[in-house]
Amino acid sequence: MDEPILTMEEREAINNGRWFSTLSPSLRHDILRCAYVKRFKDGDMLAARGDPPEQWIACAKGAVRVSSTSVSGKQITLTYVEPGIWFGDVSIFDGDRRTHDCYAHGETTTLNVAKADFKKILSQHVEFAEAMLRLQSRRIRQLYGLVEDLNTLPLRARLAKQLNHLLRSYGTPSLSDAKAIRISLQLAQEELAQLLGASRQRVNQELKQMEREHIIRIEPGGLVVLDREGLLAIVNADH
Repeated sequence: MDEPILTMEEREAINNGRWFSTLSPSLRHDILRCAYVKRFKDGDMLAARGDPPEQWIACAKGAVRVSSTSVSGKQITLTYVEPGIWFGDVSIFDGDRRTHDCYAHGETTTLNVAKADFKKILSQHVEFAEAMLRLQSRRIRQLYGLVEDLNTLPLRARLAKQLNHLLRSYGTPSLSDAKAIRISLQLAQEELAQLLGASRQRVNQELKQMEREHIIRIEPGGLVVLDREGLLAIVNADH
C-alpha cells in the first residue's frame, strides 16, 4: 500500500507555519524529504506519557490535544497543537521520556521525523540548531506570558484572548452571516475551562455575558464570533 502523502492544504499548513517558514529552502527540503505522514481519527492516541521519544512531530491538519491525568484520574487538557506547529523535540534533546499524553482532536494529520533523522539533520545544518534555539525561546516566552495572564488578568480577558487565538488558527467564515467567524475547532466548555485554569461554570457565565453583548453566539456545534473588535477590546481593556 502506498505511503500516505500530505494534501495541498496540509502541505500549505506546514510550509506556512510561523517557525518552519523562516527556515532556508535547503533545510526545509531535508526535513520534508525524510518525513512521513500519519493520519488519526478523533480520540486516537499519538503518544503516551512515559513513551520513549521516537519522532519529532508537526500537526498538519486538525489538532493534537496534550493532556495530563490528575491524582483522581481525571484527564486535564493543557493545550492544543495547531496546524503548522512542531512538537516532541524536547524529549529527543534531553533523552527523557514523554511527559504528557497526546490525542487527535478531530480528524488529524501529522508529519513525523524519526529521531535518528532529526539528529542527522541537526548534525548537518548549523542553521537547524539555531532555529531550534529560537523555537525553544519562543515557547519560554509564551509560557511566561501564560503565567502572567493567569496571575494578572480576569477570566473574562483570558477567555477573550483564548477565543481570539482560536480564531487565528481555526476561524472560518460563517455561511449564515458574512461578518461572523466560526471557530471550527469544536471544544466542550469543560475543555475550554481547562485551558484557562477555571471552572466550567465560570467560563459558561462569561460566555453567556459575551453572547448578551452580541460579541459571540453559542451554538450546539461550537462558537461563532460576531464582533472580533469587541473581543479584542475586552483583552486590551485589562492590559
